[in-house]
Amino acid sequence: MARFFFTAGSLIAFLGVALGAFAAHSLKSRLTPDMLEIFETGVRYQMYHAFGLFAVAWASARWPESNVNAAGWCFIIGIIVFSGSLYILSLTGVRWLGAITPLGGVAFLIGWAILVWTAGR
Repeated sequence: MARFFFTAGSLIAFLGVALGAFAAHSLKSRLTPDMLEIFETGVRYQMYHAFGLFAVAWASARWPESNVNAAGWCFIIGIIVFSGSLYILSLTGVRWLGAITPLGGVAFLIGWAILVWTAGR
């Protein structure tokens, strides 16, 4: 699982850089400043949690008997729900997506709590 989470973190970071560049170069003239900021928030949290996946990969190798892999899955779910909903919201203006964004944030928090619990045991 360590290799999987390291690979997932690398791919998600790659996509984060690509999406950030896309926003800076292609969306700047097409989105309102508010919508561009929403898109950039999605990119920022995607990048934070890509690095979180590297931490999960390390912890998974260090403490293979722990439940640290659950943290990695929480980060992946959080990226999809939190960042994904912000991307779609900013590109389409569909406001109801803002209602599911916090669910991704909860997944992020659960993932970090699992890492704290694992390291403290």
